[in-house]
Amino acid sequence: MRARQPRAEDCPPYHATQLRLRHSLSTTRFVASFGVRLLQKFQKIFTRDAVESLWEHACRWTHPVSSRRILGTINRAELKRLREHYPHRPNARKINAYEDADYWVGVNVKRVQDLWLDRSPPLHVLDLGCGPGYFLYLCQLFGHEGIGLDPDDEPFFRGTTEFFGVSRVVARINAQAPLPDLGRQFDLVTAHRVCFHRIARREDGEWLEWTEADWKFFINDVRTRLLKPGGQLLLEFNRRADGSSFFTPELRAFFESQGARIVRWKALLAADPNQRPRFKQIR
Repeated sequence: MRARQPRAEDCPPYHATQLRLRHSLSTTRFVASFGVRLLQKFQKIFTRDAVESLWEHACRWTHPVSSRRILGTINRAELKRLREHYPHRPNARKINAYEDADYWVGVNVKRVQDLWLDRSPPLHVLDLGCGPGYFLYLCQLFGHEGIGLDPDDEPFFRGTTEFFGVSRVVARINAQAPLPDLGRQFDLVTAHRVCFHRIARREDGEWLEWTEADWKFFINDVRTRLLKPGGQLLLEFNRRADGSSFFTPELRAFFESQGARIVRWKALLAADPNQRPRFKQIR
């Protein structure tokens, strides 16, 4: 038969006090443990990345852009014909189905919204690594004048940039090398899903990347030669192979030392290194 647990009223005053203290301590530990677990759950939900993602969505909601209307300006049958003329490379990833206008217009509508290009006065835009030209095509629809810069590695891009009416300069971006002289300066220089900083793959599959000195040269080159006073440089990075942010603690500290405002996987820098820009302040 199970013994009955003693109650405070069954015990002498001293022992009753001990029982009350033990019960109080047990309750305190339970509350503290519950609070820690609850805090851990909130931290998982409300990470810095999640909060910034919610903020981006809220900002886009304040000035919606219709992807459907933009898609209505694109002859998707012609895009399909271009793909048949320039078939996929054997090792191409599915995400590189650049003829999928629905997907890529959706991606670039968000980019336009995040930079407030749907509501800013006409700008001169340079897109580094312009790829098939969707971003610059949308820029043109909103009254901006753009030019792309890209190596001629993907034959399909020759057809799509011509199809979209996007001007393109064929060039490669290398470490510690000035960008081409384009004969003008720009209000906005962009680079989406940056990969020009990848030099070669190591034996373990990881990329050998630019050093901080390489990035400093590049940023200074853009600032001094390609940006107008008051202009801005946007760099959007891919996540790393393990899903982590491009911005390691060391890289985050470096880019912030250069005046960058970092939001999720994007770094925004002003022409003036002493200024820390905001996305909606692009002129």
